[in-house]
Amino acid sequence: MTARGAAFLEALGEEAERLHPEILAQMRVEARNDGAEGVFAVAGSRFGRLAALASPLVGPRLLVTRFGRDVPFRIDTVSGRSPSGRPTLDTVREFRFADTTQHVVDRLFATGHPGLVQNALGSRGRVEMLEKCSVTDDGALRMRTRAVALRLGRCRIALRGILRIDVDLVDGWDDTHDRRTIEMRATSPVLGTVLEYRGWYRYADATPGAAQ
Repeated sequence: MTARGAAFLEALGEEAERLHPEILAQMRVEARNDGAEGVFAVAGSRFGRLAALASPLVGPRLLVTRFGRDVPFRIDTVSGRSPSGRPTLDTVREFRFADTTQHVVDRLFATGHPGLVQNALGSRGRVEMLEKCSVTDDGALRMRTRAVALRLGRCRIALRGILRIDVDLVDGWDDTHDRRTIEMRATSPVLGTVLEYRGWYRYADATPGAAQ
């Protein structure tokens, strides 16, 4: 069985010890199938249904076409190993907007290079991101985009310049409420913020103060 945060732990190496003790303990939990629930203070895309115009290109279960506040959400993950033995993490994020439920899926795996993970986004994995993992001063996991590409059949197109999308995600810990925090912003040089969410979540098996 693979630890739920194995891909991140491998990428971070010794730096993983700088993670907040609660985050590190949760990442080390061995669980093939996992689930967490929480609430986003804000979540979605301000472009609304216009975002759906890109769906034929990037494929299903990648774009969010709503924007809301106090949005309940769920995260379901499956931990595993690639054919080469690298840890993988398949994730389904469920956004429960007032008028509809939308999903974003991805598959993340360690690359074997220090600090780097790769992410294939959407049901068809057409959008690929190479991300740099680090630990913030307060022990949160931070992920920033290093490169983005669009894969269409056998063709792989690097998205640079005005086509680039930059993602900055911080996964931290709230000591006051004993829960994980999450903040993500995806920005375009031309369009500005195209997707964002900010809130908190807890794993179903989480026990407050377990790492203390």
